[in-house]
Amino acid sequence: MRARAFLDWIEDDYLGRTRAGLEWIRFGQMVSAQTKVFIKPNLTYPTYKPGVMTSPAALEAAIIALKEYTPHIFIGDSDSGGYNRFSMDEVYRETGISDFAARHGVEVVNLSHLETKTIPVRCGSDGFELSMPRLLIDEIDLLVTMPVPKIHMNTGVSLTFKNQWGCIPEPGDRLRLHPHFKYVILEVNKAVKARVAIMDGACGLNRSGPLRGRPVELGWIMVTDSIGAGERLACELMQVPLHKVEHLRYACEHGWIPSLDEIDVNADIHPFLKEPFYLRREWTDYPGLMAFRSPFVANIAYFSPLANLLHRLLYLFREPFYDYNRPTRR
Repeated sequence: MRARAFLDWIEDDYLGRTRAGLEWIRFGQMVSAQTKVFIKPNLTYPTYKPGVMTSPAALEAAIIALKEYTPHIFIGDSDSGGYNRFSMDEVYRETGISDFAARHGVEVVNLSHLETKTIPVRCGSDGFELSMPRLLIDEIDLLVTMPVPKIHMNTGVSLTFKNQWGCIPEPGDRLRLHPHFKYVILEVNKAVKARVAIMDGACGLNRSGPLRGRPVELGWIMVTDSIGAGERLACELMQVPLHKVEHLRYACEHGWIPSLDEIDVNADIHPFLKEPFYLRREWTDYPGLMAFRSPFVANIAYFSPLANLLHRLLYLFREPFYDYNRPTRR
């Protein structure tokens, strides 16, 4: 089947544009009133930051629009922050997600606190078991991912595939598995039934994400029935060569990403192009990149007795991404 994608300017109407997008992708043919839908926003900072996180306005609009198809809606993410973990429950409170979710009768969950189930993951010729939330594996029928268009210092981009890295409930597992990212991220997306994407393109992040970088006002929203189509179109809109991103090359090789000719888009994408996105690392980003690529370095950087000392040394030269002394509730 051909993929379908909807692209339009937001113009202060997230709800109207989200409704139109779901109609364009024929969402009503995918679900029924009994379908259980999980919304996965990008909540990678303790407080809302444009270009870094899915906006609360986009998330609330998605809740309202999706509830017109099914009342069984969940929202969630896992504790984030990598080595310097912070509580997703605090993020829900800080951003107002807890309040408007309760107002709309939607269940908010912290994936780090739920019962888990192991899934098999293949990494080339090797394999292992990965603990994932049972809710995502056994109970939901469809995952709607809500990323923002970001450059990422380690993965190149963070879009409709990468957003599900946060479905892995234990931050330590995410750090340990970074060197196997291209293999694991596809298995995770498959396991959690990630299909539909609602990309909050109000603001993107250029130069060096996922937390720093330079916010760029874009003003668009994308809705698609294929997360692979979402990757393809987002790369086109950001003017990032898809073939230069390792995990996207791997996804293409395994049939996850359609060509532009295989996507039915409601509009010409060219008016939505703004400045080209690019990756420019600072020298203090390279220790993290080494740990991302090497299991040996990752073990030393995050799990060895030297880890705290190495991080303290790094922070002599680089300001921490956020206040690491914030209270954390697990």
